[in-house]
Amino acid sequence: MRAMGYDAVLFDLDGTLVHTAPGILASFRHAFLQFGLAPDDAQLKRYLGPPLRDSFAELLRPEEVEKAVDIYRAYYAVHGQDGCHVYAGVPEMLARLRAAGYVLCVATSKARPVAERVLRGYGLLEAFDYLGGASLDASLDTKEAVIRHVLAQPCVQGRRAVMVGDRDNDMQGAAACGINALGARYGYAAAGELEAFAPLYLAADVPGLEAWLLANKA
Repeated sequence: MRAMGYDAVLFDLDGTLVHTAPGILASFRHAFLQFGLAPDDAQLKRYLGPPLRDSFAELLRPEEVEKAVDIYRAYYAVHGQDGCHVYAGVPEMLARLRAAGYVLCVATSKARPVAERVLRGYGLLEAFDYLGGASLDASLDTKEAVIRHVLAQPCVQGRRAVMVGDRDNDMQGAAACGINALGARYGYAAAGELEAFAPLYLAADVPGLEAWLLANKA
């Protein structure tokens, strides 16, 4: 799909707006240990981005997945922000995009209450017109479902939206919902992961992402 003018942006959270890997990896490590498993860092990094239930289902029995999700969330509530930080330039980018007339939304696989706590803690929550995240249960769990939910919000209606994310599920979710995507190459994707989906643009850093969005404002 070719580039065109946009006036709404859906941002992934982990690996796109905030470097959240330390807290996520520590929470996965803690949860898996309760089941006698100790995946190494290379294995755990695959789980930076996808829905929690999908990640736990790779190594646990189906009847263990919900318990693992609960253990993860309890640990993350206490330690989730340890060692994490907002990517350089994100607050400034959001302010300039808003000033240019963009509607700004979040579309994350994180549970919405957790995403809200993270964004508020870093002073980013007020930058967004809508925060879309997964439900605590499995009723709204996939990236496609979250993106579709955000696109249905009144603030996005009648606008041309583009998705920004750092993992394959962001690219897949955008394609399934019929919108274009930009890749945050500075995030958590493995080599070649984003390129396989031919996003409109691969941003090496936040300033590059900002420049592309401002240059392609409708």
